Amino acid sequence: MSATKDGKTWRCQFYYTDWQGTRHKKNKRGFKTKSEAEEWERVFLLQKAGNMDMPFKQFWELYKEDMSNRLRVTTMKNKEYIVKDKLLPYFGEIPLSEISAPMIRRWQNELMSKGFEPTYLKTINNQLSAMMNYAVKYYDLKSNPCHKAGNMGKNKAAAMPYWTLDEFNEFADAIIDKRASWTMFNVLFWTGMRLGEMLALTVKDINIDEMSINIDKSLTRIDGQLLITPPKTEASVRTITMSDGLCDILRDYISSMYQPEEDDRLFSEYTKSYVEHEMIRGIKLSGVKKIHVHCLRHSHASMLVQMGFNPIEIAARLGHGKVTTTIETYCHTSNDAQKNIASRLSVAEKDGVDEE
Repeated sequence: MSATKDGKTWRCQFYYTDWQGTRHKKNKRGFKTKSEAEEWERVFLLQKAGNMDMPFKQFWELYKEDMSNRLRVTTMKNKEYIVKDKLLPYFGEIPLSEISAPMIRRWQNELMSKGFEPTYLKTINNQLSAMMNYAVKYYDLKSNPCHKAGNMGKNKAAAMPYWTLDEFNEFADAIIDKRASWTMFNVLFWTGMRLGEMLALTVKDINIDEMSINIDKSLTRIDGQLLITPPKTEASVRTITMSDGLCDILRDYISSMYQPEEDDRLFSEYTKSYVEHEMIRGIKLSGVKKIHVHCLRHSHASMLVQMGFNPIEIAARLGHGKVTTTIETYCHTSNDAQKNIASRLSVAEKDGVDEE
């Protein structure tokens, strides 16, 4: 160790070789004690060498530095929140090589006892497993202990509620006093687009002549700042068609804007919070069942299923990268669909009796 006295504090100064074989000099000052300076040097060298005896919190810094260049900003922010809130308090000081399956099982049990939703528990577990897989692949960790520990939570949430067309019409009638709100909810219900995608729409994204909407961006809030980002996935970049009614609604809304430029956002004065509050207001006024804003996407998909469109067509409209996502999330058998099945079976049953 190379800790030396530096006035009233301590410093460490040393040379190290990085993973590319380049030699560097490191000088760090301001430590209160010699042992603090030596511990900082020890961890730093472990980190630079990719040694699996480094504490989990130091490995997280390596992982974050690499993945921040490869993941969407919003994805990385969600990952950071989970790691800092759910992983570092438990595993932070433990050397990566000492994290075992029994240790992970105890951590899982502790989280499961707190009453989190099964899908959220699954997400938390996946973050730890992803980091361990990264360590196995790039830093020669012997194996991923998460595999032996097993999973917690569930991939699939309970069936998401949705509105029928009649319910949506009741809701829309209740909020027609606010033109922007009425327009935004019609866009969400009749297109199935995500809230962030709708809030990012610009005048040039609406092609009245072609009766289509171009979706290639999303509005999101990161660290308190509103940003326009790429949409959720590559498949989310898409052009979707409008019904006659929605086309008329957007034509009238754009013509009501004051001298709009092509790059002006249609709903620049409104936020996600505003839309959510308007949802609550409309539900109270109309008396329809309570659902979240995202459920309008589900409502649109459910309507398409009942109209007989296949999962591939629905996936393209919703911007899903995988058709399986559409099938698992939206192509459920609704009560109306079940009634239709029963009705058609009754007809077939009756026809069969008549033939006898």
